[in-house]
Amino acid sequence: MFLMKYFFDRISQFVIWLASAALIALVGLMAYQVWGRYVLNDTPTWAESLALLLILVVVLPVAAVGLRENFHLGITFFIDSLSSKGRRSIEILTIVILFGFGAMMAVHSWELVAGTWGRKIPLLGLPQGVKFLPLVFCGCLICLFMIERVLGLITSESEG
Repeated sequence: MFLMKYFFDRISQFVIWLASAALIALVGLMAYQVWGRYVLNDTPTWAESLALLLILVVVLPVAAVGLRENFHLGITFFIDSLSSKGRRSIEILTIVILFGFGAMMAVHSWELVAGTWGRKIPLLGLPQGVKFLPLVFCGCLICLFMIERVLGLITSESEG
């Protein structure tokens, strides 16, 4: 159990570091775009396209980490009124739904990546499929984190 937690903690930490680097790059890029527009009177046309890519890299994987860490918005009034068996059932149902959501997100986003890889993003020259890679990554992370949650439930059940 310790190795599993260590592994998933490292994945979460990597995602947070990646998103932090992308956020720093995004802030720098926006500063450069403002500088170009108002000081140089020459707006870099490619900056907006790159900013949209960076936003996807920041938001989507961190959302998956949010599911792992439970720092997303949740209303627990109904769940708190249930018995421990009822809470466990809801938790398992939630895990199954989130795993299915993550799997569908990964699979269908991969179809978008494959279908748009041959076209280029205007002004950047990158394949358009790059825009959908954060969705694939996010879906895979959601699946991994739900597997971790199931293994955590199984381990806590066998210990208690």
